[in-house]
Amino acid sequence: MQYLAKTLLPARRPTTQRLRLTQWAKQSLWGSPASAITTAVLVLILFWSIPSLVEWSVMRAVFSADADRCQAARDMGACWGVVTEKYRLILFGRYPFDDQWRPLLATVVLSLLLVVSCRPAFWNRYLAVAWIGVWLFFLVLMGGGKWFGIPTGLVYIPTDQWGGLPLTMMLATLSITLAFPLAILVALGRQSAMPAVRSVCVVYVEIVRGVPLISVLFMASFMLPLLLPTGTSPDVLIRVLIGITLFSAAYTAEIVRGGLQAIPLGQIEAAYTLGLNYWQTQRQVVLPQALAHVVPSLMNNFIAIFKDTSLVTIVSLYELSGALGLAVSGDPNWRPFKFEAYLFITLIYFCICFAMSRYSLWVERQIAHR
Repeated sequence: MQYLAKTLLPARRPTTQRLRLTQWAKQSLWGSPASAITTAVLVLILFWSIPSLVEWSVMRAVFSADADRCQAARDMGACWGVVTEKYRLILFGRYPFDDQWRPLLATVVLSLLLVVSCRPAFWNRYLAVAWIGVWLFFLVLMGGGKWFGIPTGLVYIPTDQWGGLPLTMMLATLSITLAFPLAILVALGRQSAMPAVRSVCVVYVEIVRGVPLISVLFMASFMLPLLLPTGTSPDVLIRVLIGITLFSAAYTAEIVRGGLQAIPLGQIEAAYTLGLNYWQTQRQVVLPQALAHVVPSLMNNFIAIFKDTSLVTIVSLYELSGALGLAVSGDPNWRPFKFEAYLFITLIYFCICFAMSRYSLWVERQIAHR
């Protein structure tokens, strides 16, 4: 027995089967008669549509910011000149033109931190410090003026002039960051043995899920100041952020609760038997497994939150889609070509959402190999 214990080999990761391109095509595209017919139809549609699409989007398109040339090529080619002419207003909204380097730098730094945060090698206590520092940097750079009584040397820009992609990134990132821990607490509260805690969590989730996000934004923007002391009125950006966070937390909490219900009761009882208290059990046993079970649903919810930021236009905050309407609708020369402008921001939304989706698949593979 001692000899066998010494010669045991450590566990290895399960091998993953890699298919060749021909094998993948045979299994995925031609695996059955229905699949083969569907593939053939889609290929024919692509061969029929791609030449016309290339001709419209490239061959006959106008890339220069010339409204007259775009009018001459109308219905024959795309007018990408609207993007050439209006891209700064689309990307940065009403932010002052001469200071648009500030939202550009702030967005680049925030995006780099998001990329770094996706790597497990950087998951340590320094990452939390980095997030606090980057958010201070982002807000100070965007707002300028004085912070904590210290002049920044930058011109003060009120939040109602923030817009475009920086505002979209800020609202989505902050709301997800704030909603996730709140959602975990609410999900745990819905399974609590204390009736008062459970009832409060149930009422919160059901009320928020029973109304659309537009109603929540209206209430946060117009009714929240009425509930505060006289003369106290938080900035509209803070009110909108509170509304999106509370709305997102309710939906995220139900996803987390689904993961909690997938954990066998025997594991929780075993943890208590080993002497772990409630919070130790949740942190070390239950939550790691529960969150791993619901990674796809969580990422779907995060993508929905990112896209739902477009609704803040109704309270006069012009994020990416709102800034596009501001840029194109007010100019009669470029208004007929707003379709091309919408394709431009569609590409931005798609790239970000596709990156989030691919990261979700990567996380699933990492969890499966453990």
